[in-house]
Amino acid sequence: MTSKFKYFILFYLTTLNILSFVDRQLLASFSNFIVPDLGLSNTEFGILTGLAFIIFYSIMGVIMGAIADRVHRPKFMALGVALWSLLTAATGMAKGFWMLLLPRIFIGVGESILTPTAISYMSDYFPKTRMGFVAGFYYIAVPVGVALSFFIAGYLGPIWGWRNCFYALGALGLVLALITYFFKESDKRTEELLLKNNQTIVNMDILRESFSELRGIIKSNLSLRLTIYGGIAVNFILGATVFDQLWLVNDKGFDRAEILLITGAIGLPAGILGNLFGGIGSDYYVKKTGNGRQLFLFWCLLVFTPFILFYRLTTDTSTLFFSLMFLGFFQWGTFYGPITSAVQEMAPEKHKALVLAYYIFMVNLVGLGFSTTMAGVMIDALIQYGIEKPYSITILTFQLLAIFSLPAFYIAGKNYKSVNKGAA
Repeated sequence: MTSKFKYFILFYLTTLNILSFVDRQLLASFSNFIVPDLGLSNTEFGILTGLAFIIFYSIMGVIMGAIADRVHRPKFMALGVALWSLLTAATGMAKGFWMLLLPRIFIGVGESILTPTAISYMSDYFPKTRMGFVAGFYYIAVPVGVALSFFIAGYLGPIWGWRNCFYALGALGLVLALITYFFKESDKRTEELLLKNNQTIVNMDILRESFSELRGIIKSNLSLRLTIYGGIAVNFILGATVFDQLWLVNDKGFDRAEILLITGAIGLPAGILGNLFGGIGSDYYVKKTGNGRQLFLFWCLLVFTPFILFYRLTTDTSTLFFSLMFLGFFQWGTFYGPITSAVQEMAPEKHKALVLAYYIFMVNLVGLGFSTTMAGVMIDALIQYGIEKPYSITILTFQLLAIFSLPAFYIAGKNYKSVNKGAA
């Protein structure tokens, strides 16, 4: 494979991931439109953006990761993109909580296929020493997807209406699913599939065997376990930020359409720079120090957290506030490349997609699912008791919980070197 083509694959799969995050985030971006339009409570909105999506996304992700280690990956990804795109379009038809709930549940099933399969696919084309950059670039999709959802809600929402925006995204996804179906599998996987041509590639016995091996991998690797725990803690705040737009309008006093555009304009460059810094910076840090990428994350969090706490506490709503917002998106971006590549590096070759899927399962179910849903419950409780600035108090609480990631990443990074030597 030419160097140019492998970078095309990286760019294309990042594009699919962008679409995934636009679809995932759009409900939250339209929160100030959909919540009053459908008469949703904060608890219902938290369920829709949290547990409804994340339970099935997380559970099915582990199963999809096991399958991805054994099948033609581009066709498998095409199936996932087609499924979530159909359900995104169905979201636009919702008339209330229950009609939103079902598409949100099964969108998670479709999206659970993409990341474990895509990272596994790209690991066949890029050396391990470049996987920090690869994962960091791939996760540029987070700030780009989130920012695009803000722009869609801010620009197209008032013109098209939120329902038509969901219909259009679903149609775009179906086109990309068709293109993905015709991608070539790597030579390495093609040979494996040919060897298994006369065998049942995936069945319940094989899945049970894969999960048994997964338990052994997790149990035997302290650094991997702590990396997962750190990822869970970091995502406590990321789950609560589903309520950011409601916080900015209700507690900070911004106009709902204007702040969407401002947030997108700030979040896009900040998030991209953060992802590149996290991916490339962690590659460089590992090369220079010999420590794990987790220690790189520890130092990033230690430096940025005081500024992020001040961002949540300040009464300023002008230059200082937006500068701190930029730092928040930048720090957010630094997480993805180092954590994903660290998990991949600690996974055995034949179980890379499965181990990454397990990490995604834990982070989403415990980190995002818990924080998003409980944040909605907490906000409703604070409002019921007449407490001022309920969104501010709730988001700050989950920001403080995220600090528990610091000791996990520190110990994981310190143990990383000895784990690899032992494995060698």
